[in-house]
Amino acid sequence: MTGFPRREMEDMVGRWVAANNEAGRTGDWSKMSQFYTEDAIYSWNNGANWEFVARGRRQIHEWAFGSEMEGLEHWTYPYVSTLIDDAKGEFMGIWRQLAPVNDPDGNPYEIAGTGGSWFRYAGNQQWCWQRDFFDHGNAGVAFGAMAKNGQLTPTMIERMKKGSNMPGWVKRSEFDWYETLADNEAE
Repeated sequence: MTGFPRREMEDMVGRWVAANNEAGRTGDWSKMSQFYTEDAIYSWNNGANWEFVARGRRQIHEWAFGSEMEGLEHWTYPYVSTLIDDAKGEFMGIWRQLAPVNDPDGNPYEIAGTGGSWFRYAGNQQWCWQRDFFDHGNAGVAFGAMAKNGQLTPTMIERMKKGSNMPGWVKRSEFDWYETLADNEAE
């Protein structure tokens, strides 16, 4: 693991956050994969049994910003806090998860709790590793309320039916994200 110039990392984070905001505004997440190395790993946990894992830019493009975003196209994920560790080449961002529709009180549905991403920078304006975290219990509450109020899109309903039968989902016992972090540190 190596450090990077602070200014370079600040520029990368600024570009990333701006692209994230634009993707939420337009509903087009496809351009986000340009920010990853060819061999990057992007993962997140979904409870005791499942992990989502995309290995390489192509899988990140097709799965993380493709099939996993189906039904979430116009959700926004505004960053509320960012932390850059230029000595380690890491960035952590805390974000919110806001639906494009309002609840009966007129407020956007939001997945409560803390959501965030932990990144490892590889230089050349690209990430080589990313691990997301968010409150899955609160996600279930938000989607349940949207379903009860008839506000889930047909695409989201279909996606929810597929669950872990979508590309990238592996049993938790088959993926050790700590190991991928350690492997990435050794490079």
